[in-house]
Amino acid sequence: MRARGISCVRIALDVPLPTLFDYALPEGLTLAPGDRVTVPFGTRQRLGVVIEAQAQSELPRGKLKPVAALRDDAPRLPPQWLELMRFLSSYYQRPFGETVIAALPPRLRSVKPLPRKSHAAAPPSGARFAPRHATTPAQRAAIERVCAALGTFSAFLLDGVTGSGKTEVYLHAIARVLERGDQAMVLVPEISLTPQLEARFREAFPDARIALLHSALEDVARTSAWLAAARGEAGIVLGTRLAVLAPLPRLALVVVDEEHDTSFKQQEGLRYSGRDVAVYRAKAAGCPVVLGSATPSLETWHNWQGGRYERLALPERAAAGARLPSVRTLDLRTEPAQHGLSAKVLAAIGARLERGEQSLVFINRRGYAPVLACEACGWSAGCGRCSARLVLHSAGHGGRGSLRCHHCGAEERVPAACPTCGNVDLKPLGRGTQRVEETLGAQFPTARIVRIDRDSARRRAELARVLEGVRRGEGDILVGTQLLAKGHDFPKLTLVVVLNADTGLLSTDYRAPERLFSVLVQVAGRAGRREQPGEVLVQTRYPAHPLFAALARHDFAGFAAAQLADRKSAGFPPFVFEAALRAEAKKLETALAFLRATAASVAAPAEVRVFDPVAHIITRRAGFERAQLLVQSASRPALQAFLSSLSENLFRDAPRAVRWHLDVDPIEFD
Repeated sequence: MRARGISCVRIALDVPLPTLFDYALPEGLTLAPGDRVTVPFGTRQRLGVVIEAQAQSELPRGKLKPVAALRDDAPRLPPQWLELMRFLSSYYQRPFGETVIAALPPRLRSVKPLPRKSHAAAPPSGARFAPRHATTPAQRAAIERVCAALGTFSAFLLDGVTGSGKTEVYLHAIARVLERGDQAMVLVPEISLTPQLEARFREAFPDARIALLHSALEDVARTSAWLAAARGEAGIVLGTRLAVLAPLPRLALVVVDEEHDTSFKQQEGLRYSGRDVAVYRAKAAGCPVVLGSATPSLETWHNWQGGRYERLALPERAAAGARLPSVRTLDLRTEPAQHGLSAKVLAAIGARLERGEQSLVFINRRGYAPVLACEACGWSAGCGRCSARLVLHSAGHGGRGSLRCHHCGAEERVPAACPTCGNVDLKPLGRGTQRVEETLGAQFPTARIVRIDRDSARRRAELARVLEGVRRGEGDILVGTQLLAKGHDFPKLTLVVVLNADTGLLSTDYRAPERLFSVLVQVAGRAGRREQPGEVLVQTRYPAHPLFAALARHDFAGFAAAQLADRKSAGFPPFVFEAALRAEAKKLETALAFLRATAASVAAPAEVRVFDPVAHIITRRAGFERAQLLVQSASRPALQAFLSSLSENLFRDAPRAVRWHLDVDPIEFD
């Protein structure tokens, strides 16, 4: 006869099933929710987390395997953290066990115990604050408003132009938090920004313990920082989106710098938004959250307009005498570019060289050229695994270079002749950072040219060294991608040139104009951050486009109003909520059939609209054909209820021939 009501512990495991597992509690072992344990699962030992310590199992007593061991080498995971994991699992439609285990640093997921170390009680985090700059009236008003909200939940949009001193506001607010003996969390979008910000924080708080958290850290360092946050030893937790998942027992302030940045959205596994989770965490902790940006996301701007957020404005640059740069468009229809650069651009760079100032040439495309083609027959180098062209990368010094796919990472040698017609005169079409660097080197042979992209600075330490050299003036012309667009302060840089800006105007993605405006404002903001005036030159074939007019006026509010009006009329976020079900298979029809069958398996309520599945724009990637269907609703609860039913069917019935995932609040549709 099957026994019922047997007391057991319920444990979350990292397995692809949306369920928890029951285990018997060995005699003499006491467990509580949040304990990490080792349990047998199949033929292996796995790391699990106790979710319920006195669960009632319907399995026969003889079927329950016992917990193997308690892992007491790290603090018990607090109830508030487990509640956060429940929210993430439910909202983003991922298994609870996967969510819990994946949120831990790698060494805490392992069945191997951490090395035994004595952990004496940590002294309170130091509160000595060494500000570098005097604050402006606007900064002081923002600081006082944030500090007045400590101890209660408030969401602030810190809307500050580039160079307005948003970091100084963060530092002063954090100083007040540390004085109270509490903890602050600061999120930044890119790992490349952390060294500079880390140095600024350590300078401002010489006695405070700062825990640094991002994916590029060695496992030991990342685990140590996570434990310092969890034990309350670190007064400041500074990191990328994954830092938002760390437990902080005395969390009193959350800061999200460059909150608009798409890097805050995780694009695999648990596809969470670091910014949105930061707001949730602040609300759960009863503390303020500050979302800082010169170009707020339209969702955040809409939340301010709807009264859900409070706006704190920093309308002027903080440095004495610094002004926002002038912005001009150069019409490529009347001023054709030679080798990608117009005569006015070359003259402007030459003038800066004569004055000992720096110039930045921005092109958001790495490599030498985006296409290698044969003009005789029309052949172009394409990736055999993706529906995309291979990008030509130069080897330098007369080498043939290589062809690389920026989607799957495939790499090939450059052919000596066209594989179709045998023509040996293959042409690179278009320009990337390498080709622009080559062109500038030929035009200005004595200039020190520094190229900064993911090819030239693969290692974090190397990138930090190059950036510090540029800040000291060890470069005359910078050539770079988005790595240079935000968070950097180059005192001698007075000219920014933008190449290839028009691609963002021609995209089918409704978010493309928002992203283009944001990156242009950010890269323009590198110019004229001291007393020398800054200038921005944008090469374009569409100089009359409203986006460029708003950029020249430094009018984000006007740009946002126009974009929100377009989104509202078209039925796009933030006026509706979205999710995308994506599928990959060896054949496109398999993926499309799977999506059609899945959509038909759950009756959508009237408030939810399910669109027909379509192929991705880049249909084939890494050997798989990709398709997606979009789900929209004006009601978030209605959408979540529908997704929950859909997810249940997917985990139960999805065929193995198809790889799938649900992306809630998607931001990319390539």
